[in-house]
Amino acid sequence: MTRSRTAAVLAVAAALPALLTGCSSDGRGAGPAGTTAAQAPAPSSDPTGSDPTGSGGRGATAAASGPAIRDASAARPVRSPAKPVRVPAGVTAGYAVVDVTTGRTVAQRQAHHRFRSASVVKILIATDYLERRRGTIPAGDMALLTPMLRGSDDDAATALWRRGGQGEIVRRMARRIGLTETAPPPAAKPGFWGYTAISAADIALVYRYLLRRAEPRVRDFVLGNLRKASQCARDGFDQFFGIPRAVPRPWAIKQGWSGYGAVPPVKCTRARATSYRIGAVTMGGNPVDFGRPVLHTTGVIGDRLIMVVLTLQPSGASFTQSAERVTKLARDLYLSVA
Repeated sequence: MTRSRTAAVLAVAAALPALLTGCSSDGRGAGPAGTTAAQAPAPSSDPTGSDPTGSGGRGATAAASGPAIRDASAARPVRSPAKPVRVPAGVTAGYAVVDVTTGRTVAQRQAHHRFRSASVVKILIATDYLERRRGTIPAGDMALLTPMLRGSDDDAATALWRRGGQGEIVRRMARRIGLTETAPPPAAKPGFWGYTAISAADIALVYRYLLRRAEPRVRDFVLGNLRKASQCARDGFDQFFGIPRAVPRPWAIKQGWSGYGAVPPVKCTRARATSYRIGAVTMGGNPVDFGRPVLHTTGVIGDRLIMVVLTLQPSGASFTQSAERVTKLARDLYLSVA
């Protein structure tokens, strides 16, 4: 290669954007297509939207095994088509990876399958609040929004959910963004924000909306807080599973989980440094399962990828095992397009 050509290549590489950041947790999920309403277990009485086993768990307690990933993707174009990614046995997964620049989906699987949202819906709660309110955010509201996004605080989400009109929050955001699979919780459980129906394709649209269409003040507040998500959620679960353990920084994430009990298997302790290793209700013919545990990892990776991985885990699965499976799936998916 000539000296001038080498210099040109280096200049182009240097001009490519650097990566983003962020985090978040808390989850609830969806079941396999074809499940009937008659087969669905009854939703729990927990107003936070967790299931009868005591959902709302967060984070992973152990990183998936494998070599560390080097942060070298910023200077490479998004690979397409993506290599096939294996989904663990017994897991129902819906995922989508979108090239931020082009808006093109570069990897997907059951991207339109509906899952219960768990805490992923907190992105919609925060965005709706900010778009309906102008001016300075009152200190009391800031004390709800910030811990809801960074630490996945369920009580804060419940307060904002009620004030925003509960399911009307979801309907407003679906109309504004153009979400086709997202719907409010069942009519019998209006306070269960975690039972909101979502799909990987729709949540990818939510992130793209924040990046490309939302007002800067809305975008900067929501993604800025997700970049500062705490490793330990408000309830003691470790919410650094999936994307945070699977891909290099920077990233901005919102996690979701449900069905693992109210007490974490191992109380989260903030690490000094993170090692990045690599029953249903029918809604328009697309069922949502409220029984099996769910674990979701979603977010923006750098300024080039949106990744959404929604999973329904085997009945009785432990939180640690589920977190390891989701982390490996996110890692394999990232490597398939990076």
